Amino acid sequence: MSDRNAFALLCKPIQRLIEERRFEEPTEPQKRAIPLILEDKNVLLIAPTATGKTEAALLPILHKLIMLLERLPGIKVLYITPLRALNRDLLERLTWWCERLDIKIAVRHGDTEARERAQQARSPPDLLITTPETLQAILVGKVMRKHLRSVRWVIVDEVHELACDKRGSQLSLALERLRWIKGAGRREKGDFQVIGLSATIGSPEKVAKFLVGTGNECEIVKVPVARGMKLQVLYPKPSPEDYELAAKLYTHPEVAARLRIVRELIEKHRSILLFTNTRAISEVLASRFKVWDIDLPLSIHHGSLSKASRVMAEQGLKHGELRALVCTSSLELGIDIGRIDMCIQYNSPRQVTRLLQRVGRSGHRIGRIAKGVIIAIDSDDALEAFVIARRALIEDLEEVAAPEKPLDALAHQIAGMLATRGRWNFDDILEIFRDAYPYRDLTEEELEGVLSYMHTRYPRFLWASFEDKIFLKPRRTKALYEYYFGNLSMIPEEKQYLVIDETTDTPVALLDEVFVAEYGEPGTKFICRGSPWRITQVYGERVYVRPVSDPTGAIPSWVGEEIPVPFEVALEVGEIRRFVEEKLKAGAKVSEIATELAKQYPAGVGTIRRAIQETVEHIKRGYPAPTDRRIVVEKWREYTIIHASFGSLVNRALARLVGHVLSEELGYAVGVQQDPYRIVVQTFETIAPQEIKRILLDLGNVQDLRGLAREAIVKTGLFKRRLLHVAQKFGAVPESVSFTRLGLRQLLKSFEGTAIHEEAIKDTFLLDLDVDRAGKVLRAIKDGKIEVICIEPEESTPLAAIGMERIGRKTDLIPPERLSKVILESAKARLLSEVMTFVCTSCWSFARMIRVKDLPSDVKCPQCGSRRLGALKECEESDLQTLIERKGVPRNARERDLVQRARRTAQLIADYGKAAAIALAGKRLRVIDVEDILWEERNVTDRLFELIIEAEKRVLKRRFW
Repeated sequence: MSDRNAFALLCKPIQRLIEERRFEEPTEPQKRAIPLILEDKNVLLIAPTATGKTEAALLPILHKLIMLLERLPGIKVLYITPLRALNRDLLERLTWWCERLDIKIAVRHGDTEARERAQQARSPPDLLITTPETLQAILVGKVMRKHLRSVRWVIVDEVHELACDKRGSQLSLALERLRWIKGAGRREKGDFQVIGLSATIGSPEKVAKFLVGTGNECEIVKVPVARGMKLQVLYPKPSPEDYELAAKLYTHPEVAARLRIVRELIEKHRSILLFTNTRAISEVLASRFKVWDIDLPLSIHHGSLSKASRVMAEQGLKHGELRALVCTSSLELGIDIGRIDMCIQYNSPRQVTRLLQRVGRSGHRIGRIAKGVIIAIDSDDALEAFVIARRALIEDLEEVAAPEKPLDALAHQIAGMLATRGRWNFDDILEIFRDAYPYRDLTEEELEGVLSYMHTRYPRFLWASFEDKIFLKPRRTKALYEYYFGNLSMIPEEKQYLVIDETTDTPVALLDEVFVAEYGEPGTKFICRGSPWRITQVYGERVYVRPVSDPTGAIPSWVGEEIPVPFEVALEVGEIRRFVEEKLKAGAKVSEIATELAKQYPAGVGTIRRAIQETVEHIKRGYPAPTDRRIVVEKWREYTIIHASFGSLVNRALARLVGHVLSEELGYAVGVQQDPYRIVVQTFETIAPQEIKRILLDLGNVQDLRGLAREAIVKTGLFKRRLLHVAQKFGAVPESVSFTRLGLRQLLKSFEGTAIHEEAIKDTFLLDLDVDRAGKVLRAIKDGKIEVICIEPEESTPLAAIGMERIGRKTDLIPPERLSKVILESAKARLLSEVMTFVCTSCWSFARMIRVKDLPSDVKCPQCGSRRLGALKECEESDLQTLIERKGVPRNARERDLVQRARRTAQLIADYGKAAAIALAGKRLRVIDVEDILWEERNVTDRLFELIIEAEKRVLKRRFW
């Protein structure tokens, strides 16, 4: 068979639909995957986004479904996706094929209405689209379990999103439970064909085993992404016009230069995705662009936005109304949002895999090149981006770091097994679950540890006899079912903490839990909303702060949530600095060095020259450069800076070990921070750099470094956070409990010696620090393969200054006198860009999602001319469809609530017009709050926006009291 004939293997009805779709010939993934799937082989298909992966999996399965001699009732195909948004998109795409082939299709997730769920139980679809979490729910339903016995094919979409975390571990156990259900509860399990769809990912063999379980074969089809990719790194230098733009945008010239470059790229292309690493940076960028030009066809997309805003942004890009979308990882996945002809990455993407997934969203037509530009913000960032771009072009990817046999996911699945059968042998559970790849090495002792907790807690989740090796469903099952259904998701619920300026008792902002866990100690300085603050105390879910004048050494408030930079990437940055040092000492000119590096890295000579500028200056001043083979320990003011190019997790491990040893010697807690290229140690008394060198050498002699690291981390907020998350997933602590409300000692006392404690240690070692690689670095120091040089300059070295002074640039530090203007202009841009669904409460014939700035001054219904337009957040037009059909007559509690909110907001809009719509767009504002605002100011003025900002602050404070 020639490659071009893959479609010819499919039955005539499907071939006719392929012609109707105008698919002229199979794409590369389709050519290679369709024949294998038709041969009943399990397949992991790794290919760029928008190369027809979905059809490559679906069409041969639809062919086999049509060709079944006997179409028995029940679900034959399970299509599992990690996101509800993907479910919506897939339902639209797959329905086109299924309706024309007379195949029943349905979607099931947490938002599926009870009526639809009942319909699926009575008359099951042939193909069910669902999420890993919803699969957990239907596995224990008596009727749905019966329908699942018919499953012949399982498609797992976006496997790379699942293979790396506990959602994937939970799914792998769920698939083994499904096999057990197919075997009608007998020891011989039933089976099904599995097809996994993945973006480019490291360790494909490991991912394939995760997909199909132990003992099953899986064919890997890998279509290269980098061969059709063009990458460039830019590190903009401010021009005279950027100084003018900076004044207009209340920011720094360096920031203005980056915004100007981004805007130029947007104007040269049809549609662009502008990726950032965090939601905070997305918000800042989108706000800056809107302050610059409110009519710029650009919007924002991330998980914290209202559903209406996200849908409007997706549709705007798809229909060509938007030219650019500022987004986070929420748009890495394969949601069909139209043809993107370039992806911009703002800041280093920090990982090769992430860059490939993001840039792979562009150039979607066959034969088109995926184009990506990385905008670097400082020299660390630029060098890192060079390395990642080089590795991306040769597809040198990070290995998948999947959790090994997570015990919290195991406890949850045991509860699910008890929900389907009341008595189990230990051996049966081991036999079923060891077939899941993450649990292939599950020991009886580990199983007993989990069962012991579930047996001894109150109320019990199960009764276990460790002598007879059996466990039973408890007599009272309420707690068991509440635990199971309350923990369908393995994603921990991340809390937010209110920052309060204690000098004025006013809210400043919100901090993420991950930041508070690592840095939420009294005395810590951090930058938030353009100003520097010092933490004075943390109480409950509130962080009290005072403003400070010196931002030196402060931490950006979003640093904790950033993606970790891998060891290999940081090491290569050190290698570049070593190359520069060697060439300079050999007499080479800077331009010659930059030209040489430009042959290896995808950046212009000017960009590279600017990126190595601080390194060159550092060396010319006579300081040794930190490299892949050298650590430099520098004393500067009250800080000791350890320049170490070993990446985020290794540096955090080294920081915790050095901090632990120092605090043991000094008798008080030592402050440590780190980034991928340096560790900053802060003590109350002067510590000579030679003391740090001694500690590093001594650590190289420690036999049980993991044990020492364990001692160091159990004292930290990082471990406390992991311990609380695991305890919540075990059902030992309510999800609502904040980690600051429970003392670390109290938590340790409750769970020490249990499976919960051990699982939290495992999580910390996997996700927060890399002790094994840190051990290799320390042994290399001891053996002289990595040298440690101590320096005590009068002022900070150029490379230390990047770390200590980059804060101002990175966080867009703003002078206090300009801050109020920035806040006002940003609030205007945000409120006018908010999307709400407007519905006429007079005729109930009109409902539309509209951006607030697009509303006319005289707000009227285009159908009947009424001014009574209700404004609803978290609502799409489709949510109101049945209400409109019944002319606003509700039939359930949810619809009654919608009608009531629509009428109350409609009265405000009738009385105050567009000013009411703007105020209703405020974050978490109630109708009564909006009434108070409009009582003071009924026109669209700066005063209106100031009142909305003040009301939002009051609501924020009320939420945490």
